[in-house]
Amino acid sequence: MEKKRTDYKRTEKARPEKKQYEEEKGRARKSADSRGRRVKPEGKALQVGSDARSGRERQQKSGIQSGTKIPYGAVNRSRRTAGALTDVCPVYKKCGGCEYQGVPYQEQLKLKEKQVRKLLQKYCTVYPIVGMEEPYHYRNKVHAVFDHDRKGNAISGVYQKGTHYVVPVDECMIENRKADEIIVSIRELLRSFKIKTYDEDTGYGLLRHVLVKRGFATKEIMVVLVTASPVFPSKNNFVNALRRLYPEITTIIQNVNGRGTSMVLGDQEKILFGKGYIEDVLCGCRFRISSKSFYQINPVQTEVLYGKAIELAGLTGKETVLDAYCGIGTIGLIASKQAGSVTGVELNKDAIRDAIVNAKQNNTKNIRFYCADAGEFMEDMAAQGEKADVVFMDPPRSGSDEKFLSSLVRMGPEKIIYISCNPETQARDLEYLTRHGYGARGAWPVDLFPFTGHVEVVIQMTYCGDERK
Repeated sequence: MEKKRTDYKRTEKARPEKKQYEEEKGRARKSADSRGRRVKPEGKALQVGSDARSGRERQQKSGIQSGTKIPYGAVNRSRRTAGALTDVCPVYKKCGGCEYQGVPYQEQLKLKEKQVRKLLQKYCTVYPIVGMEEPYHYRNKVHAVFDHDRKGNAISGVYQKGTHYVVPVDECMIENRKADEIIVSIRELLRSFKIKTYDEDTGYGLLRHVLVKRGFATKEIMVVLVTASPVFPSKNNFVNALRRLYPEITTIIQNVNGRGTSMVLGDQEKILFGKGYIEDVLCGCRFRISSKSFYQINPVQTEVLYGKAIELAGLTGKETVLDAYCGIGTIGLIASKQAGSVTGVELNKDAIRDAIVNAKQNNTKNIRFYCADAGEFMEDMAAQGEKADVVFMDPPRSGSDEKFLSSLVRMGPEKIIYISCNPETQARDLEYLTRHGYGARGAWPVDLFPFTGHVEVVIQMTYCGDERK
């Protein structure tokens, strides 16, 4: 019988066009992993894309899944050069995060651009990829898994590829240095305060994960301590000790996750210090970022990506704009400066809460946000005969679904600006849209994730047919 400890207890028949779309989507699923990447028969992912964390040039290996921890690892402090191999991460084989480790950065860009051309050039011109001048330590969100070794000593790092074994690591070439330092210090504080790390097998222990987010422009830092139980012994002293080590930390949050799942964050949170969120400035707008809301991990390249998206929209100040999958409202708020009105829709309620606050603090009056599934929201809009002149869409790696795309076609916007971190599912969705009256005018790749296989692409589409329904 399993022992429990009280202190750390875990507590219609398809239309022909729909059939065709679902068949295409099914083929994509069969040839893709859970993150939308193409998979070889033996199960290894082709380098279409993976998660983003990189830093100095390190040897990289395919197989990382987007959304999981990208490479972590102690790094040789050799000369930084994006054009030659100077750094090799000692744990890259186990981590699997940096597929392009050991590949000169300019060569990485060529490989990514080649992949985008292969997938998208049948639809439109693919323009040269935009890379980074300094492709290291760009990741402003860092996640560490906590566990213990055979001797019971606390360790932190990343799950070994394809397993739940934790590879101990102290720093990563693509992660923010300060965030890595904070995580190592938290690990050391656990020993001082005699706090146990969580054991997935037994359910004993307290600390499961640590998440650090940092504002690029503001330098504000959030630390999220993910615990298996709300009971946190000596938490005030622990927080004070961490603040003494890092006075630049602006907020500390305890997130409680007692579920035996792979989800990092739980539903319950408690602010231990500060205001419970951080802020950052992007493209001239100020954004509030909470622990659960999405914010691009590479703000330098995000400004390039969003700047190009706004440019392609060609806003004149009169347009009705829809920002689908809007997150905390980044694209919509940036576009609102040049649009007549903007509507944002997002399923994540925490992100929508932040988006509403962001609109207020940027004194933006011409934008509204709704918490809803993007496909269902679009379906309702189309049914009511509502229109949009420009639609920005930035779906998850899996792409959009038929409900969203068919409703988009019915609404008939003059322009669609499609941003994607997965060119393969983007190509699948483009196939649907081109069959229904839209033409792609160009694809612009932007490297937000150096040293990984991921790449962002923004595509401009305009209405050119007569299939609006």
